[in-house]
Formats: sequence, C-alpha cells, structure tokens
Amino acid sequence: MFTLDQVRCFVAVAEQLHFGKAAESLSMTQPPLSRQVQKLEKSVDVELIDRDNRSVRLTPAGRQFLKEARKLLALADRAPEQAQLIASGVEGHVSLGFTTGSGMSLLGPLVSGLARCLPGVDLSMTEMVTGEQIKAITEGQVDLGIGRPPDHVEPLAAMLLQREDLVLAVPEGHALLESRQPVKAADIEGQPLIMHSPRLARYFYDLVVRHFRIDHSLVVQSLSQMTSMLNLVAAGIGIAFVPSSMRKLQMSGVTYVDVVDLPPGIVELRAIWDPESPNEALHRVVASIRTGGLDQAGGAVTDSRSLVVDGAKTEQ
Repeated sequence: MFTLDQVRCFVAVAEQLHFGKAAESLSMTQPPLSRQVQKLEKSVDVELIDRDNRSVRLTPAGRQFLKEARKLLALADRAPEQAQLIASGVEGHVSLGFTTGSGMSLLGPLVSGLARCLPGVDLSMTEMVTGEQIKAITEGQVDLGIGRPPDHVEPLAAMLLQREDLVLAVPEGHALLESRQPVKAADIEGQPLIMHSPRLARYFYDLVVRHFRIDHSLVVQSLSQMTSMLNLVAAGIGIAFVPSSMRKLQMSGVTYVDVVDLPPGIVELRAIWDPESPNEALHRVVASIRTGGLDQAGGAVTDSRSLVVDGAKTEQ
C-alpha cells in the first residue's frame, strides 16, 4: 500500500516535471524524492512517470493518477479539520424521529430553524410513534425524538416544546353538528369511538380516558396513527380525539370541533434524547432548541395555543 508522502512526492514531480525543482519545493533532496516515487510505482504496479536524462513526462496512467492523487491529498488535508468540527458538534449528523402530529405542527419550524442555526448539521427524519422513538433512542438507532412520552422517561431526557388543544374529529353532517351549540364532554357519551391504541399510542389513550367517561363497548377501532383514525372518521365509522394541529390536514369528510369544557393546551409535545449520547451534534441541536431555535424558524405554529421551550412560554 502506498503512503501519502509518496503521493505528495509524485504530485510535486508531476506538476514540476523536474525532479530537482520538485525536491526543492518539498524541502528535500532529489535521491529520497526519486525513491518515494519509485516505491509508489511499485505499489500501484504501473509506471507513472517516463523519465530520461533530458525530460520528465507523465505516462497516460500517470496523468489519470495525478487527478485522483490531488483529490486524495485534498481529502487528507481536510480530514483533521472535519474531525475537529464533528467532535465539537459544529458539523455532524442527527437522526430525528417524529410523530404524525408533530409533522403537522412543529416539525417544519424546527427543521427550518435548525438549518439556520446549525447549517453544518445534517438531519435525517423518520416518522414513528412515541414508543418506537423511545426504543430507537435507547438502542442508539435514533438521536432525537419529537413525540409525546410519559411523564418519566429516565434515563432519557425530555424537554417540553409545545402545548395545544385536544379537539374532536367528526364526520361531516354528524348529529353533534346539527344543533350548532358548543360541544361538551357529556355530548360525546353514547357515540361510537375510534380510540387510540392503549399500547402504541399510550399518551393519547391516557389523556382521553382521564377527561372522558369511555364506554369501551362503543370503541369500534383502536389505532396508533392519526391519519388512519381520520380516514375512518371520514368514512362515518365513528368520532375521534386528535390534537388541534391535525386541522391542517383538511381531510375531506371530516369536521373538527372544540370541546368547550376541556382544559386548553392539554396536549403536550416534547423533545426526547439520551443525555449521555456521544453525538456532539445532537447536544448542539438540543441547546439550539432550548435557546430559541424554534422561534428563529420564522412564524407561529398554526392551531397551537403556545410554544413552550424549557418552561419559557411564547403565546401564538
């Protein structure tokens, strides 16, 4: 295998087409320079330089090798700087898991803000429910989650990002819409429900049963994906509880209704990550979000009552 020193010697000779001048440019004498080039040719098993007593010329193989050698040396020269940038978190890669709901509300401003604050950090994104995010972060497959975890996710860390309302999705023309009166929690009793899965969408399941008396004999389906729930609502199968950010979906056949006696802002969205992660780019992303990276993203988050980052609340 050839060395970078051998490649540097070859490039100097190829550019000068003179061993003496090449040796001078490298602050060395001609004999060791010649030996380095000879070792390189032996390593690659091809003649790169055609030389005689009067001239030095590159062979066709040498001309092609020169192109690649320059690229190799450029990469080698940049490698220490790149390593330093990665180690400091200035550059790097962060894998992000996000829920359907966050994709409808916070994801765009988040990604836009981070691109402005940390242009050297590359984000890759995968849609997954919160439980899948927590498992993937724990196993080191995902760096950062945007979801709705339970109150305690130790040893992972969580940071409150956003609060929004819980609203009711009903089929167009549903009886709850006929009176044109505000819908109350009591009005929902006796209605067929499309519920959140108690295993895969535990956060929303717990939230709904905490605020409503659910007759489980009326639960027609239990799902984990919001879009699937709304498709069943549009088909008239039942009604469903969703975060207010899902209004942006504007699905045909679905009407969104406020429930007047529900507390405002009860749906919370959090960032989730491993505080012990060796990925410095992740920690810079978390720090950027904590210090206002979302606000820098430009614009309010539609249908959200407030944007909350580490306890600091910004009314929208």
